[in-house]
Amino acid sequence: MLIEKKLFFRKVIVPWYDSETACLIVIVFMFLVCLFGFAGISVARENVEYHKHIWIAVLLVVLSGVVVVSTAIRLIKRFTSRHSK
Repeated sequence: MLIEKKLFFRKVIVPWYDSETACLIVIVFMFLVCLFGFAGISVARENVEYHKHIWIAVLLVVLSGVVVVSTAIRLIKRFTSRHSK
């Protein structure tokens, strides 16, 4: 018996944390975190005392960007696989 056999009467159950709504909420929230990081970078560049802490804001921007890109890729793959069938 094949383990990877696709049964036509079963519907794929997507967990709530991987639903389209949850992914869109994550993208919006991470975009706001990215904006917060850009604001932190601009504040850290203006004040000399905060120059050594600019790496925290850069880390926020980079990590939120990675999450946005990976979640967007997941949604695009799901959208294209749904409409290609």
